[in-house]
Amino acid sequence: MRVVSLVPSLTEAVAETAPGLLVGATDWCTHPAGLGAARVGGTKNPDVPGILALRPDLVVANEEENREPDLAALREAGTEVLVTTVRTLDEAFAELDRLLTGACGLPRPRWLDEAEAAWAALPPPSAPRRAVVPVWRKPWMVLGRDTFAGDLLARLGVTNVYADHAERYPRVPLDELNAAGADLVVLPDEPYRFTADDGPEAFPALPAALVDGRFLTWYGPSLVRAPAALRAALR
Repeated sequence: MRVVSLVPSLTEAVAETAPGLLVGATDWCTHPAGLGAARVGGTKNPDVPGILALRPDLVVANEEENREPDLAALREAGTEVLVTTVRTLDEAFAELDRLLTGACGLPRPRWLDEAEAAWAALPPPSAPRRAVVPVWRKPWMVLGRDTFAGDLLARLGVTNVYADHAERYPRVPLDELNAAGADLVVLPDEPYRFTADDGPEAFPALPAALVDGRFLTWYGPSLVRAPAALRAALR
């Protein structure tokens, strides 16, 4: 089977489970290290003719990360496209199983069982803390409703202040973020690369938790280590 993945998380999932299947991946697919698949552009601007030239049996996509016109062009050329929807941890586990054991016909990988066990073993969260979770600045954008990262944080006892916002990634002025009644600010290093010197200074009254964006936003083998890593960062 020949698989092209347009989603970094799913690229890692396929490559860790059956590396021989993956013939194409995006420029943003950074894991696992040394990935030898052909590069086919970005998640938002894939090289459709380049993908078709790889003669894939399956193209793997995500409803949030990829654009429907690109996926439609692949379908019109006769390529099977599997589109995942991942807005909660449970959806992530279900979609990973659908991709790997269903679409790819692989045995269920051990890492997927380990990831489910790691999240199931989390102790009940203590008193919840309210957080703002920026994902971009200039302009400031934060997690809103129905996000995978927001669901992970909730399982760790962190309530997203903007979880009920009408938008999934609202733009909110910085003064409003600081006045939102949060107990802390959670700053991932992707898609915007927040660091100790770029981000915390904008929230002088709040403690800042710098987190690895891969553990917060990727759904794949990283989910095995994510609970422990995120708990440590949030402490």
